[in-house]
Amino acid sequence: METAGESITPEGLEALKAELEELEGPARRDIAARIQRARELGDLKENAEYHQAKDDQAHLETRIAALSERRRNAVVTEVSTDRQEVGFGATVTLVDADTDRTQTWTLVGAAEADASAGKISIESPVAEAVMGSKVGQIVTVATPRGDRRLRIDAIE
Repeated sequence: METAGESITPEGLEALKAELEELEGPARRDIAARIQRARELGDLKENAEYHQAKDDQAHLETRIAALSERRRNAVVTEVSTDRQEVGFGATVTLVDADTDRTQTWTLVGAAEADASAGKISIESPVAEAVMGSKVGQIVTVATPRGDRRLRIDAIE
């Protein structure tokens, strides 16, 4: 599933745009106001508030640049509606065949991946192993601790 850019779900693109709007608008204005207040305090050489605000501004601009680049490279990929086979955007319930531990993951583009929210990149070893698999199938995933055998329990 190679694309010219970075796969992203329609929802992921909207979240990316919303974050960019927040950073380019209110967040930039807030930092500009902080810099202005700090300048009014006098000597900038020894003004910790000014230097902290300038550092925060640099971090903000770096984040805006990274998100803008991500948006330029984003290729909206429609979420798979096929519940017979694991595809992009599917939510997959996996059971470790050796430990019976259950995990549920939604397979998304790298930009949207957030393990704490149950979203893993389609480029991750687990996602690559389960892509195209069907319910009941067992796939093997190489991990630093050795191979794991995962059974596809459900596809949503």
